[in-house]
Amino acid sequence: MFKRLFSFKVPQNLLFLLNLLSLSLVILYNKSFDRLSIGVAVGLPLIIYISNLLLLKVSSGDHYLLLIVSMMMSLGILMIYRINPELGFKQVIWYMVGIITFYATYFIVKRITLWEKGMGLYIGLSFLLFLSTLIFGKTINGSTNWIKISGYSFQPSEIIKILFVFFLASYFVNRDKFENKYILSVIVYAHIGFLFIQRDLGSAMLFYMVFLVIFYVYENDRKFILLNLFSASLMAMLGYFAFSHVQVRVETWLNPWEDISGKGYQITQSLFAIAEGGFLGSGIGNGYPTFIPEVQTDFIFSAICEEMGVLTGIAVIMLFLILIYRGIKIALEQRNQFFRIVALGITATLGFQAFIILGGVTKLIPLTGVTLPFLSYGGSSLIMSFASLGVLQVASEYIYVEQEEDYEHGTEEDN
Repeated sequence: MFKRLFSFKVPQNLLFLLNLLSLSLVILYNKSFDRLSIGVAVGLPLIIYISNLLLLKVSSGDHYLLLIVSMMMSLGILMIYRINPELGFKQVIWYMVGIITFYATYFIVKRITLWEKGMGLYIGLSFLLFLSTLIFGKTINGSTNWIKISGYSFQPSEIIKILFVFFLASYFVNRDKFENKYILSVIVYAHIGFLFIQRDLGSAMLFYMVFLVIFYVYENDRKFILLNLFSASLMAMLGYFAFSHVQVRVETWLNPWEDISGKGYQITQSLFAIAEGGFLGSGIGNGYPTFIPEVQTDFIFSAICEEMGVLTGIAVIMLFLILIYRGIKIALEQRNQFFRIVALGITATLGFQAFIILGGVTKLIPLTGVTLPFLSYGGSSLIMSFASLGVLQVASEYIYVEQEEDYEHGTEEDN
């Protein structure tokens, strides 16, 4: 045990050392030797190390999920702290809250066994949150998707993402009792409709892509799937002609150079930053990521590429691919159908969200207002991402338990 704590063959130990060194370099660059900076440099690596070590003790499931996310968080906090030390400190606080949320979600979901029977509850809570957003919501950047309480803002749609996945899983588990794909479609399109009303088209796209993945896997009527794809195309056209800011984003995507100092400023600065970094980057503190508006949220990937290099950007993409691989592996091996669908849905949510924002900042697709999971600055998005990870951790543990039970049962039969 003593050797394990100091062995560099253990990923947690190596990650602790890398965090300690990288944050120390940022502090040296900023020449900020106050208690706050020292606390971040020492506290963050300790939080990451202890949280991963604790998981080894309490869970028999997949121990790589939290480790992968910890690597993402390390890069995100490092870059945010370099851009703005105050925001970096706040992100460390949000990270601590996220870790607490992860473990709280893990223990709650693990203890309760009636999740597949709560379809009506998931629908009701989702619509209640949607209505609350419409009534009390605050418009930011053209989308009415924020609620502000006592000076703190949060996005109800972040909570609805998990409820939506739970609803789909509950429906397909219980569809032998009341299967009706048309009612399912009405409920799903109601979710999309609320997001359209809020002008939150990035989340609408995300919800629909998650629905299509689960629907494609578990629905046998291929004609109905094609009908839904056709409906998605109509909704995309409707969104384009109904909302002027969508037209602006599409036009900016097609030709950002036409108005480089106006509408195309954000995306062109993102492309300049990525190109300026080259393969190895300009070095921490030697770039100009603050030239990009909202760099700490929507464009954190561009900032990472500029100062840490395109190779680090590729590493970020690889981390997401590994996370998606682990999630799909959990879904494929899961015996419990409800958690199998939930694992697939959460994996699809994280994967598509990463694709939407990474595609947007690199001009692969039109830019939408979603954050990069575990890397962008934010509160509600980060906390609910950790909640999703906690659910996925439970799903991975169920795999382990059921496989061991099957093994023991097979051994008894052989005897």
